[in-house]
Amino acid sequence: MLKFSLIVAVCENFGIGIKGDLPWLLKSELKYFSSTTKRLKDPSKRNVVIMGRKTYFGVPESKRPLPQRLNIVLSTTLKASDLPKDVLLHPNLESAMEFLENDEEMKKQIETVWIVGGSGVYKEAMASPRCHRLYLTKIHAQFECDTFFPSIPEDFREVELDPETPKGIQEENNITYEYKILEKLEQKEN
Repeated sequence: MLKFSLIVAVCENFGIGIKGDLPWLLKSELKYFSSTTKRLKDPSKRNVVIMGRKTYFGVPESKRPLPQRLNIVLSTTLKASDLPKDVLLHPNLESAMEFLENDEEMKKQIETVWIVGGSGVYKEAMASPRCHRLYLTKIHAQFECDTFFPSIPEDFREVELDPETPKGIQEENNITYEYKILEKLEQKEN
């Protein structure tokens, strides 16, 4: 079974967005998102970013599709013709994952699958047995938000940071934040 990881930045009230945009401007956090979701151990492969329709269209037009990654948009209202040719469209997360697993050519090319939003996709992803890790940026401030990260299930535990992940409190624009990695505990078979 192909696993995936989630990556998200949340503020103290678990907000992740407002009016289709980020509530804060943290360039170094955006660079972290970009470098983490592009990072490869095998340079002959590529990573996948899976997101909902609103998240995809919330990315500035000049920055989408997210470069150097296979973009998959989840939507039941879009048509493939609504997206660039190299962006895949699936009705839901499980359909996208099954496609990646069952397409032999695709399977050989993929290294890591990242779930990048929004709220409903995150909720579905955290409940899935395919979920491996949650890369969480905790922003130590409150922002006005209209989109929130779902509550994290109890079967997630904080683990040691990857060597590439900055440790300790970061600061930019008078906002402090820190990176955390949570791993989903393996479900025991009965």
